[in-house]
Amino acid sequence: MTDAHDPAPDHAHHGYITDKEKYLARLKRIEGQARGVHRMVDEEKYCIDILTQISALTSALEAVAVGLLEDHLRHCVVDAARLGGPEADEKITEATQAIARLVR
Repeated sequence: MTDAHDPAPDHAHHGYITDKEKYLARLKRIEGQARGVHRMVDEEKYCIDILTQISALTSALEAVAVGLLEDHLRHCVVDAARLGGPEADEKITEATQAIARLVR
């Protein structure tokens, strides 16, 4: 698979692909949590209980994001750094921007 954002066209896959099933399972649980929050609002549950579930949902999403970021750094960024040049600079900038979005 090639990707317009991948500096190495021969790069077979993205770093997270080895943990794809783990990520999909986590995301499926997150979907269930989101549906649960929806149901709680629909059933007019206590506000603090809903906020507690939203906090858990946010933490679960952040855990997935941090895992994907780590995989990106370990694979995509390291691969680009080995190649050097503008591709390496682009991947470092891309990772830095992703981190900035996560910490906002």
